[in-house]
Amino acid sequence: MSAHFDLSKEEMKSYGYKIVDIIAEHWATLDQKKPVSSASRKEMDSIFLQEAPSSGMPAEEVLDFVMENVIPNSTVILHPKAYSFVPGPSNFISTMADSLATGFNIFSGGWMVSPAAAELEIVTMNWLLKMYNFPVEKGGGIFTSGGSMANLTALVTARRIKCGDDFSKAVIYLSDQAHSSNIKAIRVLGFKKEQIRILPTDIEFKISINKLKSAIAKDRLEGLQPFCYIASAGTTNTGTVDPLDEIADICEEEDLWFHIDGAYGGAAILAEKGAKALRGIERADSLTVDPHKWFFQPYEIGCLLVKNASWLSNTFSEKPEYLRDIEGNESEINFYDYGIQLTRRFRALKFYMSIKTYGLDTFKKAITYNIELADNVEKLLRKSRNWEIISPATLAVINFRYNPIGLHLSEKEIDELNQKISQKIMASREALLVTTILNKQVVLRMCLINPKTTLEDVEETLELCNTFGEEILKEE
Repeated sequence: MSAHFDLSKEEMKSYGYKIVDIIAEHWATLDQKKPVSSASRKEMDSIFLQEAPSSGMPAEEVLDFVMENVIPNSTVILHPKAYSFVPGPSNFISTMADSLATGFNIFSGGWMVSPAAAELEIVTMNWLLKMYNFPVEKGGGIFTSGGSMANLTALVTARRIKCGDDFSKAVIYLSDQAHSSNIKAIRVLGFKKEQIRILPTDIEFKISINKLKSAIAKDRLEGLQPFCYIASAGTTNTGTVDPLDEIADICEEEDLWFHIDGAYGGAAILAEKGAKALRGIERADSLTVDPHKWFFQPYEIGCLLVKNASWLSNTFSEKPEYLRDIEGNESEINFYDYGIQLTRRFRALKFYMSIKTYGLDTFKKAITYNIELADNVEKLLRKSRNWEIISPATLAVINFRYNPIGLHLSEKEIDELNQKISQKIMASREALLVTTILNKQVVLRMCLINPKTTLEDVEETLELCNTFGEEILKEE
């Protein structure tokens, strides 16, 4: 008797080929599409909200329904004019690699079940350790769903090593520009609000070293236990990198765990200008990087690197009786012992296949191009009478606002003007460009990490912003 879910070989091939054709066509025609999609909950409910059907329908009909209703109602993150948040440029080889990993349903938790999957995670992890000058023999790491889980894994490890079982007096430090995932991780770990020090940044949005030293000294005098500092290597808002070497000196002197959140900016190590900005990153105890950002991988793949792999295994290893038969020797790593997940998808495959296919030099050229593109956008903006740069191009992120010279608009008027420009851009669906807040000012933010994005794309978007800005001013 055939299994309930079986399709014939010909049916599977026909269905699979159709999906590959759809994906390939999508990649080939990105610049012909509009990047932005928007819909209300009511509109989505009217299309999708129904009870689970008792009887099925032909697979082709379901696929057609998805292509008509799901894909068009999803923002095209791959689009050259998707500038907001941190875009996911991805690459086609990794997309297909994910299909392989899912198609064969490879379990990437333990060595005995999938030795090749574990080995590729070891190999690719070693590539990353070398990239950041972490010790390959002693160091280690793990692929996670993203930066949020990588940061959580790092902080669990740091707390165990520095605090043991009692963390009632422990204090953790980070800047006001640190990613929100760190705050989430701290809350998940059960720290009270009084144990968290969110320190102000300077005019360049970097942590104030003096304020950090003062905060640590004050906490020690009050009988508390400073145990960890979370530095940013490429903030989401501005791309800013904290002064890593200076922070490392403080952490060594004060016996603090030094965690660097390089989820966004870590990949910039491959570019000459990026490597200079990230000087000192090799001194971290733990480092988060997100391959599904600037390493051009599809979602989900984050990564945590540590100086000593035993820190992870000693923190997360459990030995239940149902796993007793699959423990190998120490060199045969079971990655479920390195993090929170037991069941893990085969994330290493897409990273491995894309590096092998394109070569590391291609990644270096792409990242260098992105940094230079942002620099050129800054030059373009500085030549205009309409634009004011609030945070200069830093690791391919730039923040600016529409503020025409000679109009003498109030801060409130400028904020409202830029908010409306963003709203009109989004409503036009021509570009994904939203605002953020810097120094209590509403600004437009561009994150230019897509190698497909050209200076012409940006110029067209800025021209549209200018047009909308003029329209808003005339109306008001």
